[in-house]
Amino acid sequence: MKLHELKPAEGSKKSRKRIGRGTGSGFGRNAGKGEKGQKARSGGGVRIGFEGGQMPLYRRIPKRGFTNIFAKEYFELNVDKLNIFEDGTEVTPELLLEKKIIKRTKNGLKILGNGELQKKLTVKAAKFTKTAAEKIETAGGKVEVI
Repeated sequence: MKLHELKPAEGSKKSRKRIGRGTGSGFGRNAGKGEKGQKARSGGGVRIGFEGGQMPLYRRIPKRGFTNIFAKEYFELNVDKLNIFEDGTEVTPELLLEKKIIKRTKNGLKILGNGELQKKLTVKAAKFTKTAAEKIETAGGKVEVI
């Protein structure tokens, strides 16, 4: 195949619908809008969720709970992910971002206790679970809340 022989696949280039351009086009007279009515008018139609005056679904369904806009969201990380570091390393959120272990810190970093830790590390984070703190200290490391 040569560059001048390239052409789009059969049926991939569909010509646009030219409405209101005479009866010969197939979309003349009423321009594909049918006969009269709200949907045939310019700017006609109803808003999203409108059910003809019936109470819409989003208003019929009971609402539950609320979202606390002041809640702090922490990026969570398990202790087994920290095994990639060498013994004696000071693990900070900045170092984890640099190594691409975490994508962002949100409102801080929380270390969770899932998995095992074989390295002696100093871990600095906003929060630790009890099991995570235990596992870091039993491995000979330190836990520092920042």
